[in-house]
Amino acid sequence: MKKKNQGKTIKRLLKYVTKNFKFQLFVVLVSIIISALVGVLGAQFIKYLIDDVITPLLQSEVKDFAPLLQMIFIMALIYLVGVICTYIYNRLMINISQGVLKEIREDMFTHMQSLPIRYFDQKGHGEIMSTYTNDVDTLRQMLSQSIPQVFSSLVSMFSVLLAMFYTNVYLTFVVLAMVVLMIFVIKYLGGNSSKYFVRQQEDIGKVNGYIEEMMEGQKVVKVFNYEDQNKEAFDKLNDELCESMTKANAFANMLMPCIMNIGNLGYVLVAVIGGILSVNGILSIGSIAAFLQYVKAFTNPLGQVSQQMNSIVMALAGAERIFELIDEKSEEDKGYVTLVNVREEEGHLVETKERTGSWAWRHKHQDGTITYKKLCGEVEFVDVEFGYTPNKIVLHDISLVAHEGEKVSFVGATGAGKTTITNLINRFYDIQKGKIRYDGINIEKIKKEDLRRSLGMVLQDTSLFSGTIRENIRYGKLDATDEEVYEAAKLANADEFIRNLPDGYDTVIEGNASSISQGQRQLLSIARAALNNPPVLILDEATSSIDTRTEKIVQEGMDKLMKGRTVFVIAHRLSTIKNSDLIMVLDHGHIIERGNHEELIKLKGTYYGLYTGAIEMD
Repeated sequence: MKKKNQGKTIKRLLKYVTKNFKFQLFVVLVSIIISALVGVLGAQFIKYLIDDVITPLLQSEVKDFAPLLQMIFIMALIYLVGVICTYIYNRLMINISQGVLKEIREDMFTHMQSLPIRYFDQKGHGEIMSTYTNDVDTLRQMLSQSIPQVFSSLVSMFSVLLAMFYTNVYLTFVVLAMVVLMIFVIKYLGGNSSKYFVRQQEDIGKVNGYIEEMMEGQKVVKVFNYEDQNKEAFDKLNDELCESMTKANAFANMLMPCIMNIGNLGYVLVAVIGGILSVNGILSIGSIAAFLQYVKAFTNPLGQVSQQMNSIVMALAGAERIFELIDEKSEEDKGYVTLVNVREEEGHLVETKERTGSWAWRHKHQDGTITYKKLCGEVEFVDVEFGYTPNKIVLHDISLVAHEGEKVSFVGATGAGKTTITNLINRFYDIQKGKIRYDGINIEKIKKEDLRRSLGMVLQDTSLFSGTIRENIRYGKLDATDEEVYEAAKLANADEFIRNLPDGYDTVIEGNASSISQGQRQLLSIARAALNNPPVLILDEATSSIDTRTEKIVQEGMDKLMKGRTVFVIAHRLSTIKNSDLIMVLDHGHIIERGNHEELIKLKGTYYGLYTGAIEMD
């Protein structure tokens, strides 16, 4: 993975943290500092307890335990404060981390809605999902655990270091010598583990992407007996993930024992050298006991910091992928012509906020004047060229006119460019050359949201969402009344089968809507488009995946829907487009024949061959 600017990533994360949680963050920092200082004070109290309380008590003939009990009580209070502060910062960090992740997920999802179709065509859905799940979870772990632990450890180490220098300089240098050795070990083991943890996250994304892809295509896998090859491909990805996880955890698991053993070695050296200093009267017993506590209080946090660094590195790598998604360029829209409700007054179109059923294009000109052009649904292509990549043009010199209320059909082999043309009408992609006009207006001048509001689509692959049938139909017009939903269903020939379901319109669809047939799903898609009531309709092989009997029902629904609209049809079954006003025959991005059914039959060219079966349509 390309290395990004981690400093920039950290700054962006800090903005999320400080945006709404400044006070909570301040309380967390104070609590962490107090909690860390409690450990240092505890060690100091051991020194005072031994040197100033226990030793005099042992040497005194009169045994007064009041000072000892008082000192123990004070120590208990101090440790209680430490426990309370630890609870406070851990609890607050959970709230902060969950709040930050909520905002990040919202920003990701909101921005994802603005991305062009091109992004989702080029990016694996499993990889995107991995960003929402694995990468966000690594952030949660860093914010709620790693960062507080690292900050607490650093404050504790700095405080302990000052206390060690105050207690005895010589013993402090012994500890620092051990620390230098620890740093070399951390650099080697920690650096390697971090490298493999980052690779692990990338491999998880690849595995998730492949699993998601295979789940969607499970029927194809079964039909073509692809199970063995499927397993081999998965095993390869899984082996790579296993290797990166094994190496990452191997180095990580070696790190803490090495640090602890070096710390134990330092502990023994301090005890031996401290004992020598004590025998020579240079250091008191209480100071040695306190210093031994300092050794543990210094080396343990160092090990914890090194261990948490893996989580931080993984989280930052995950954050980079999250910000890559957020930084993806949104779909550009320089359009300024909008779609508005109008009514006619004395032969003029007047804009209104009321729903009138009549629409017009609101065109604001450079001189400030505003003109209105009635929405009719006339679409014109003028010498259009397009390629998904600039160096590979797939449509060449496409010119056509679909007048208001006409039915225009496209036929041709797979890859001829039929679906591409309809995608250009929606401006899912922008053309490289030529013009596309909608009611005489260049569609680049029309705001994409308004352009798409005027278009309806019924696709071969139906997209139904978890929810009731009523909600799925209402997706075509979110503020539609129940009566409007019922009328749309009747228009699409869907009302009868819906009412025969156990819960009728309140029947819940889950997952891939396997509880209803493909034909019924298609009828719901038609009902959704009918509810939208668009002047222009695009039917992309809407009946190609259903049987002939069901096709008749669906075709009747589509015929009702197409009445009075400009319609673009892509169809494999030529019998469904015989009544088209204009049929375009495409081959490798070129229009090679055009005309109505009778004209093309008389021509006895490619269409004639396709219709009679002399030429097979791939």
